[in-house]
Amino acid sequence: MPATYLSDRQLGERYGVHYLTPRRWPNTDPTFPKPIRLTPGCSRWRLSDIEAWEAAKAEAE
Repeated sequence: MPATYLSDRQLGERYGVHYLTPRRWPNTDPTFPKPIRLTPGCSRWRLSDIEAWEAAKAEAE
């Protein structure tokens, strides 16, 4: 099954934040997945990495 990737805008919509905020999260939260560079100028987050991060955060709370 091919991987699903999310853009910064999709992550912004998912969490209700400005679309640039997810780009800053790896600097403030080392557990937040880093984006994957697909091509020069095109970075995305793997949905499975985001879901694993959400599950770990929920488990920690």
